[in-house]
Order: sequence, then C-alpha cells, then structure tokens
Amino acid sequence: MTDLHTVEFAAVLRQLTARLIASDDLEEALEDLVETAADLVDGAAWCAVTLVRSGGPSTAAASSGLPEALLDSQYDSGSGPSMEAIRSRDITLSDDLAAEERWPQWRPRALEAGVKAVLAVPVDIDSHAIGALTVYASEPGRFTADIGLTAMLVAEHAGLLLSAVLDRGRRADVQAQLTSALTEALTDGETVNRAVGIMMVQRACSAEAALDVLRGTSARLGLPLTTVAERLVQTVEQRVSS
Repeated sequence: MTDLHTVEFAAVLRQLTARLIASDDLEEALEDLVETAADLVDGAAWCAVTLVRSGGPSTAAASSGLPEALLDSQYDSGSGPSMEAIRSRDITLSDDLAAEERWPQWRPRALEAGVKAVLAVPVDIDSHAIGALTVYASEPGRFTADIGLTAMLVAEHAGLLLSAVLDRGRRADVQAQLTSALTEALTDGETVNRAVGIMMVQRACSAEAALDVLRGTSARLGLPLTTVAERLVQTVEQRVSS
C-alpha cells in the first residue's frame, strides 16, 4: 500500500470535514466517515463504525458488502479487533489474519468472508458514545505504520466533527419538540376558546362563567380541560352535521 503524504493526508481531512460539517444527521455523517476511511486502503476494502452506548455495542455504519454477521459476532463473543480497540483505547492491527492467533472465534469468520487484514482505532464522539473505526482489507500487507497513524488521526478528527454533528442534531430535535409543543398548545387553546363560545351561547353567560363551567366539569370527570373542550366541540359539530 502507498503511504499517504502530508498533502494527501490534508486532502483526506478536508474531504472528511466538508462531508461531516454539512450534516445534521449522525447516521448520515457516520456513513460518510465509513466511505472516507475505506478509501484509505488500496484494493478492495470495507469499513465499519462500532459504537458502545447504553444498549451495548452495535454497528452504527458499515460499507456495503461487509457481512453483518461478521460484525455482530464480535459483540456476541466480546472478542475481535473492534472490541479490542474499544477496550484498549489504542490501535489494534493484524496485517495478515491467516497468521493471526488472536480472536479464535472471529478470525475464521473473517477469513471466510474474504477479510485478510484488519485495522481498528478507537473513536470517541462524546461521553455517551464511544467506539471504534475498523477498516477491513481483502489482501494482507495493506496496512503500514503510516496508514495506522493516519487512520488514528482521522478517527480523532472525526470524533470531534461527529460530536458537533450530534450536538446539532440534538438542538434540531429540541427545536422540533418546542415547535410541536407550541403548535399543540395553540391548537388546544383554540379548542378551549371554541368550547367557551359554545357554552356562552348555550347558557347565555359570560366567557369567564363558561370557562368556570368547563373547569368544573374537567375536575369532576378527572379529565384535562382540553379533552373536555374537545368533546364538547365534537358533540356540537356532530349535531350540526346531522
């Protein structure tokens, strides 16, 4: 494999930054990271990102053609390059799996799937999501020391960018929730106002008196005011339509 020169490495980081910084979706950003990392290796190669969150380890993104069972087997047994990189917080490398003695359960599955070499580096997004970026090569001898260092720097750089993506996504979720709550509140308020108007006509009373009646009904029935108002409005609308 050809080592990356400084200019080429800078180009990789620029490409990765451009892809991740434009995304507000963590899943989409991880797919971009996987694609960028797989391109570091000459020949057929695949990449996957494993994240450990509250539910345990899982594959957050993976190249197409990489068997899902191969990835899951590491989580089931707790043994494999990705899990080792996560536990050790250091580079895990096997440049020739045929001669490898580690991971006796996972290694035969990898060889059967056409994976001949593997490089895993830890990647931290935030305190709630740590994991590993793992590159799989179809031929042995693809990972040099420079490539290992490059992959580690890419993972560290990606961790910072992914943290920003996650923060943007969380802020977007909060904003969406606030917007939804505001819309719901406005809708509920409109329903209550309509119910008050109906009560004013039915009882020839003031708006304050009509609201007191609705509140009293709400308390007696143990139902939210908006539910009482909605049922009253629906009942009147059904009578009118019939």
